[in-house]
Amino acid sequence: MTTTQDIVSKLWGLCHVLRDDGITYHQYVTELTYLLFLKMAQETGREDRLPEGYRWRNLVTLQGVEQLNFYRKMLVHLGTDAGGTVQDIYSNAQSSIRQPRNLTKLVQDIDVLDWYSARQEGLGDLYEGLLEKNAAEKKSGAGQYFTPRPLIECMVELMKPQPGEVVSDPAAGTLGFLICADAHIKAKTDDLFDLSEAEQIFQRKQAFYGVELVPDTRRLAMMNAMLHGIEGGIKLGDALSPLGQDLPASDVILTNPPFGTKKGGGRPTRDDFTFPTSNKQLAFLQHIYRNLKPGGRAAVVLPDNVLFEDKTGQEIRTDLMNKCRLHTILRLPTGIFYAQGVKTNVLFFERGHSDQNNTTETWIYDLRTNMPNFGKRTPFTAATLKPFVNAYGTDPNGRAPRTDEGEEGRFRVFSREDIAKRGDNLDITWLRDESVERAEDLPEPDEIAADILLHLQTATEEMQALMELLDGDGDAEAGVSL
Repeated sequence: MTTTQDIVSKLWGLCHVLRDDGITYHQYVTELTYLLFLKMAQETGREDRLPEGYRWRNLVTLQGVEQLNFYRKMLVHLGTDAGGTVQDIYSNAQSSIRQPRNLTKLVQDIDVLDWYSARQEGLGDLYEGLLEKNAAEKKSGAGQYFTPRPLIECMVELMKPQPGEVVSDPAAGTLGFLICADAHIKAKTDDLFDLSEAEQIFQRKQAFYGVELVPDTRRLAMMNAMLHGIEGGIKLGDALSPLGQDLPASDVILTNPPFGTKKGGGRPTRDDFTFPTSNKQLAFLQHIYRNLKPGGRAAVVLPDNVLFEDKTGQEIRTDLMNKCRLHTILRLPTGIFYAQGVKTNVLFFERGHSDQNNTTETWIYDLRTNMPNFGKRTPFTAATLKPFVNAYGTDPNGRAPRTDEGEEGRFRVFSREDIAKRGDNLDITWLRDESVERAEDLPEPDEIAADILLHLQTATEEMQALMELLDGDGDAEAGVSL
């Protein structure tokens, strides 16, 4: 039986067909989304959501210029007249394919894939695999918004989203966090069959929502949601704009917001932020803790500067620790994201029922110091995170008993008073970096050079002595030890 991984590899291999058309990896995945939606609708018996005359069989029977012209017309029609989710997915869709033979090759190869096996293993898993393949290809640029799967699964496992809760991601990307949260709930409820009919409808239609700024990325997110049975809204827009003020309050927020400053150095256009800033991650942090319901919980990936930036950064951290229980910080190793030099953390916090003095202590787990450089040779896996998961405990809000491992361990607790003495700077480290110590122990370059010269001189003198011995009176063998 063909596996999902086999089909993903075949689909990804087709991207080479489009090289002559100058199509990027991201454009290719978008193009595949247009075609896969049509084919999957046929395979799942859901072509009723597509207008008559604009379905897979109408495309597959054509070839050449006629097929390419019809395909372009089809994209426009589905994006303007199909209605519902279909129209959203094809909104403003344009094909990047210029050569008819390339479209014919894609259509033919997609048509003959083992769709029975794909259905058995799950079309959603197939599409997730394709998105992950795209993110792993550095030239695609997709890795900058694709959070490593083991980290997503870890954050979801610790937050434990429950049926009936509203779960959101204000920087949704291709929807990895929400797809994983949905899978977590389905695993706990026998694929929702343990829930009442009303509860099942809530889970499909209201439990999840996301916001995505980039139209093509939102298109991929909507396709991902549909294939996993999620019908909640994936809004096109910016959570740092007035759109973010109108979002429903969340029980759980899981997200990896974009890093950097707002384009042009401008500040978010929302007028409800207490601390205006052009730093996007600090602005997103404000949105997140303001959007949580009392008692709601969040796990958020943020860069190091959020922990130590002064002035506005300090004010936002103080506000966060007043309004929320910032109970845990996970310092992540470097090299796990697309941008290799980015140093990141996961902040875990719970919104308080009041706005003052909610943080009494913060636990910090250092998974960065003395860790290997992760990449293709050393993959970042669930096993890497397992010690942290064990230390975190079973309670999603970090209330399970924990052990301070002291200066030699990776998990330590710091009181709110300790943090205040540091000016609410949360960039706290205590482990000695062995790589730095090894570098400090190295001799100076001139000492190394002198040592090398000494060894060369000694070796030369020994070689000369050996040669003289071998040229001697025939008793050389008696004095040579090899």
